[in-house]
Amino acid sequence: MPPRAQNAWFRTLGALVAVLGAATLLGLAIGYVWPVLTAAALGIVAWHYWKLRDVLMRLTARQRLAPPRGEGIWNELDRLLHRGQAEMRGRKRRLLDMLRAYRAAAAALPDAVVVVERNSQRVQWFNEAATALLGLEYPQDIGAPIGQRLHNLPISRWLALGRNAEPLMDAPSPVNAETRISLRLIPYSEELWLLVARDVSKLMRLEQVRRDFVANVSHELRTPLTVVHGYLEMLDPSEKPEWAPMLAEMQRQSQRMTQLVEDLLTLSRLEAQDRLPDESVAMAPMMTTLKREAEALSQQRHHIVVEDNAQLDLWGSTKELHSAFSNLVANAVRYTPAGGSIGIRFERDGEGAVLRVSDTGYGIPAAHLPRITERFYRVSTSRTRESGGTGLGLSIVKHVLNLHQARLEIQSEVGRGSTFSCHFGAERVHAREHASQPLLATGK
Repeated sequence: MPPRAQNAWFRTLGALVAVLGAATLLGLAIGYVWPVLTAAALGIVAWHYWKLRDVLMRLTARQRLAPPRGEGIWNELDRLLHRGQAEMRGRKRRLLDMLRAYRAAAAALPDAVVVVERNSQRVQWFNEAATALLGLEYPQDIGAPIGQRLHNLPISRWLALGRNAEPLMDAPSPVNAETRISLRLIPYSEELWLLVARDVSKLMRLEQVRRDFVANVSHELRTPLTVVHGYLEMLDPSEKPEWAPMLAEMQRQSQRMTQLVEDLLTLSRLEAQDRLPDESVAMAPMMTTLKREAEALSQQRHHIVVEDNAQLDLWGSTKELHSAFSNLVANAVRYTPAGGSIGIRFERDGEGAVLRVSDTGYGIPAAHLPRITERFYRVSTSRTRESGGTGLGLSIVKHVLNLHQARLEIQSEVGRGSTFSCHFGAERVHAREHASQPLLATGK
């Protein structure tokens, strides 16, 4: 107990003893000790109840009341309550100031910020930018289901993914279809999520300019490269034997440039498409083709295993999926030393399916894995150039899989090899019309 409160307690206790002592002396003087003591005790109880009433009045009063002067325990209690109320008002004032500052900062943000209740998916709060970008109106949209208010966006299905929801990078704004927005879901508590929308119209326009530039330049380079390559093939190195190494290198480099242009055109075509026409992709012939391509590239330098155990086919574009799978197989052959193993396996993956291309090659350091699918990103520049790669294969794979609502998973360890897995959801697979025997092929 603090010294001041302890002193107040002893003063009040002393006063009570003094009153009871005076009552005892008075009772002895008049011959009625117990009646006088009883009356004095009742008076003390009444005084304490009156003080308790004052404390309750002070606690429930809405105006600020200064504590009465005195040295007793009730005065000390009044003083402590007054100090606690003052501190509470100070904390409340600071919290309100912080809340106003946070609201002002949220209102000044150019991004739309919406607080969504997790279970009901109802709007709890949003800033002013949410009105301009998402069309939410205050106060009628407070408490409204977010999916109902943004019905032209796949919000409900997206929110159902929760923490696994990937950002929606290019979606039309409900207010203006020409305004492109990106949506990101940030779970910041068990009950509330933060929906952030950003205007990416300028970024999309710049991206489109870049795509058009790459496509136009690649298209313009195709003709002169074809001419150069044709003339190089017409040259006879037997006439000038000393030129033979130079002509061979020029032909190799022109072929590489031609392949680079073709890959750039493929990427530009994929980026310009929102979706691909769906057709039944027969995986048994696809696996046979991949096996044949791997053997042709390997030239019996690797041990190749091809397994088709899924007994499923895919919905999608046969041409584009073959391009993606072929890129993965070509990379596995290029970056696996002679004597290594390459596996191509098509298996069930829950309700969906997965195609895995594994190798026992050089492997990829963990630091490079997040960026390995970027265009022209190289883990080892010299090794890529020696193998004839363009640095665009994995970028093409990623774009093809995105158009099929599939995902690419990469597992790699330096010195032990890599595994590239193409995961397809249940909506992208269907049973084969004519079941075939599981394909198990090996080759050297």
